[in-house]
Amino acid sequence: MVDVDLSQPPFTFLDDEGRERIRRGIDLAYFDRDEIILETGQPGEYVFLIHKGEVAELDTTQPGAREHIGHYTQGDLFGAISILNGTSRYRFRAEQETLCYLLPKALFLQLCDAYPPFAEFFRQRLAHKTRLLTEQRAEGGVTMAGFMLARVNECMRSPLCVAEDSTIAEAVTTLHDSHADSLLVEGPQGPGMVTKTDLLNALVLDGQPQSSPVQAVARFELVTARPDQYLFEVLVMMTRAKVERVVVMEHGVPVGVVELTDVLSFFSSRSYVVSLEVEQADSLEALAAASRRTPELVRALMAQGVKLRFAMGLLAALNGRIINKAWGFLIDARYHHDSCLMVMGSEGRGEQILKTDQDNGLILADGLAWPDCAEQMQRLTDTLIELGYPPCPGNIMVSNPEWVGTESQWRSRITRWVERRDGDSLMKLAIMLDAHAVAGNPALLEGVRRSLFEQCAGDELLLSYFARPVLHFSTPLTLFGSLKKPQHGIDIKKGGIFPIVHGVRVMALERQVMVTSTLDRLDALVEDGRLEARFAEDLGEALALFTELRLRQQLERLDDEDGRRDGEPDRVVVQELSSLERDLLREALHIVKEFKQRLSHRFHLEYS
Repeated sequence: MVDVDLSQPPFTFLDDEGRERIRRGIDLAYFDRDEIILETGQPGEYVFLIHKGEVAELDTTQPGAREHIGHYTQGDLFGAISILNGTSRYRFRAEQETLCYLLPKALFLQLCDAYPPFAEFFRQRLAHKTRLLTEQRAEGGVTMAGFMLARVNECMRSPLCVAEDSTIAEAVTTLHDSHADSLLVEGPQGPGMVTKTDLLNALVLDGQPQSSPVQAVARFELVTARPDQYLFEVLVMMTRAKVERVVVMEHGVPVGVVELTDVLSFFSSRSYVVSLEVEQADSLEALAAASRRTPELVRALMAQGVKLRFAMGLLAALNGRIINKAWGFLIDARYHHDSCLMVMGSEGRGEQILKTDQDNGLILADGLAWPDCAEQMQRLTDTLIELGYPPCPGNIMVSNPEWVGTESQWRSRITRWVERRDGDSLMKLAIMLDAHAVAGNPALLEGVRRSLFEQCAGDELLLSYFARPVLHFSTPLTLFGSLKKPQHGIDIKKGGIFPIVHGVRVMALERQVMVTSTLDRLDALVEDGRLEARFAEDLGEALALFTELRLRQQLERLDDEDGRRDGEPDRVVVQELSSLERDLLREALHIVKEFKQRLSHRFHLEYS
C-alpha cells in the first residue's frame, strides 16, 4: 500500500474507506526530463498526482512559447478530465525528473460513481471551486454560512404598525408597551417610520401636543430590503445610507424591520462596530481613530470566509463615509451643493479593501465663487493622509489644480483627451470612467460622465486605442512551479486584475454602462447581452480570487513590523499556495487569457 497525502481536495470528498481504496490501488511512476506523460489525443488511462517534480501542460495547436498553458508541481493532479472526456486535449510533459502517483481509470470512475461530490469537483467551473476554497478558509467566530448565507428574514423583527390616524400619544404608548424603539405608521404612499427620538423631539423641542397626528412626525423615505436578501448586503446599505434601521418589504407590504444593533449582534465581532464608530465620530481625531481600525475589520472578514464582493462593498461604503465626514468637517456647508468630491481608481469602483493611494478630484458648478478653494483642497489632501490614505504618486488629487475644475472645464478636458488619444489622455479617460461621488452634489459628476459617454461610446477607433493596454501584460501561465525565491512571483495585478478590470471597463464604455464596479458592470453586460452569464460569473470569481491573493500579501506586509518579508504586494509566490489554490489560479488565468482573446477580436487589437 502506497503512503500518499490525501488531505487536500478533491480527496476530502471521500470518506476514510474511499481514501483507503486509493492507497491500495495507486502505483508510483518515474518520468525522465522532457518525457511525454500524456499526449494530445491519447485516451486517458490514469489520474496523475505529482509527488515530486514539474509537469508542463502544452497546447500543441499554438505556436512557440504560446503553447505553454499551464504548469503543475508537487501536490497537483492532472489527467482526470482526459478520462472523463475520453481523450486528452493537451500534451503533458515532464519539465524535470518527476515522480507521479498513478490512479487507474477504472478505480477513478468507481470512486466517481460512489462519491458524487468527488466526481463533481472535476466537472465544476471556477465559480463553484472558489466557493469551496472560501468554505475551507472559514474558521472561528461566525461561520461562513453565518456570513455568506444568512438572510434578512433570519434577523428581522416583526413590524410594529399603527394606523395613519394615530396620535403621538398613542404612538408613545405603543412603543412603551412593546419595549420597542421604532414603529411604522401607515401613509397614503406607503409606510413611514417613527422612532422614540422623533417623538421626543416633537413633544419637547417642537412643542407639539400629544393629540397631534403621528403621521406628521414620520419619515416616509425609507431604506428597504427583501426578506431573501443577504444580511451582509443590509449592513452595506445601512453604512451607505447612514441609517440604523431598514424596513423589510414583500409585495409592497412591510413584513419586518432590521436594526443595526441586531445585525452587529448577529455577526458577533467587535470589529463590525467600526462602521458605528465612523458614524459617531464628531471630530477629525475620532474619525482617524475609527479609520485606523479598518485593517482589523478586513482581517476579521477574511478570516471568517466572507464573500469578497460583500467585503469590498462594506469597505467601499466605509471608506466613502470616512472621506465624506472629513469633507463635512473641513468644507463650509455653503459650498456643498455647488461642488462634488469624487474618488477614482479602485476606490471609485468600490474595489479598494485596504487603503491605497488617493485618487480624487473636484467638480465645481459653473459660476461658483470659492476664493480659497485651492487652500481648502490642500488641507483636505493633508487630512486624508492623516486618515491613512497615502498621497497619489501621479498627483491625481484635489490638491493638484489639474484635477479641480468647473463642469465646463471638465467637459473641455474630456474633449481634449478624446481628440489626443495618447497614453496619458487614455489613462485620464479611464480614471474618469471609474469616478464615484462621495461628497457634495453627485449630479455634477453625473453630468460630466454623461458627456464622456456621449463623446466616446460610438467612436470605434477610440475604443480600439482604449482597449490596447489589456494586451500590454502577458498572462503568467508559464511561470507556475518555477518561482523559488520569496522576492519572485506572479504579478497578480498586471497578469490578472488589470486585464479583467480594464477589459470590462472598455466594454462598459462601449455599451454606455454607467455603474463603476467591475462586478456590477459584468452584471449589466450580461443583461445587455454582451456577455454570457456563465462566463461573466467566472470572470467575477477570477477577479475575486486575484484580489484575495493580493490582499493576503498586503496584510502580511502590514503584520511584518520589522520588514522581514521581502517582495512586492502585487506578487504571489505559487509555492506558498495550497494545491487547490494553485488549481484555481491556473483556471482563473485561463479565463483571463480567453477574455483577452475575445477583446482582441472585438476591438481588432490583433492589427494594432
